[in-house]
Amino acid sequence: MEVLDAIPLAKDADGVYRVGGTRVTLDVVVRAFNRGATAEEIAQEFSSLQLSDVYQVIGYYLKHSGELADYFATRERAENELLAAHRDEWSPRGFRERLLARRKKP
Repeated sequence: MEVLDAIPLAKDADGVYRVGGTRVTLDVVVRAFNRGATAEEIAQEFSSLQLSDVYQVIGYYLKHSGELADYFATRERAENELLAAHRDEWSPRGFRERLLARRKKP
């Protein structure tokens, strides 16, 4: 069987899959799809994505979800670690006060 098009996924230096030469990650597309977004809605949400790339990536995910399970688990752990490390810094509590304090600084 001849392959007509390659799946538009590339792994970057950090081991993160990016879609169609963009900064949009595979896990972001899959998370949106699993929440019920259509390929069209995902392409509209991320204007740097081509609709055809979104369809191909979703198809690849559906066909290879078992193989990608470790990748998604690793990405989720990394995300949780990052959020935990910056919980206070990124907290909405006190956000207004932090912005006002920045405004007052010369």
